[in-house]
Amino acid sequence: MNKSIQEKSFVILGSVLLLAYIGQYAFSIRWESLYQLQQLNESYKRWSGVFVATFILFQWALTIIRISKKLRSYNTRLTILHKWIGVLSPIFFYIHAMEFGYGYLAFLSYIFFINMLLGTINLDIIKSKKEWIFQAWMIIHVLLSVLITSITIFHIGVVFYYK
Repeated sequence: MNKSIQEKSFVILGSVLLLAYIGQYAFSIRWESLYQLQQLNESYKRWSGVFVATFILFQWALTIIRISKKLRSYNTRLTILHKWIGVLSPIFFYIHAMEFGYGYLAFLSYIFFINMLLGTINLDIIKSKKEWIFQAWMIIHVLLSVLITSITIFHIGVVFYYK
């Protein structure tokens, strides 16, 4: 696939999925059977949470490949996979939770979707050759990823402590 078409595909798919998630939340459009599972079935909540946590951990594989000299040859393939999985993340989030939550969960949701949008509107789309833009974009993306991972670990701790 042409790189330009592929990058536009990331933006279009990511934007549509993000807007669909926000729209279903804003207008209370629910897949009722899934919503009931999320609200009432403790086993479902935990397993769907494992799925989301695994997705978040997998996204860190790109960082590991980039810093490892032995694995760097996989960088291009994993970058494409990282982007595709990233733009699909609203689906993963929806499977786990149709709502943003309250308190730290709302904060986690907002940061999650901001980072997803930042990843979707990546440097291939911005098309700037300026090093400071690349560095600023990368620092923000990674910083938000660290924050998401930290809050997710905290959330897992809270879930298992109180259940």
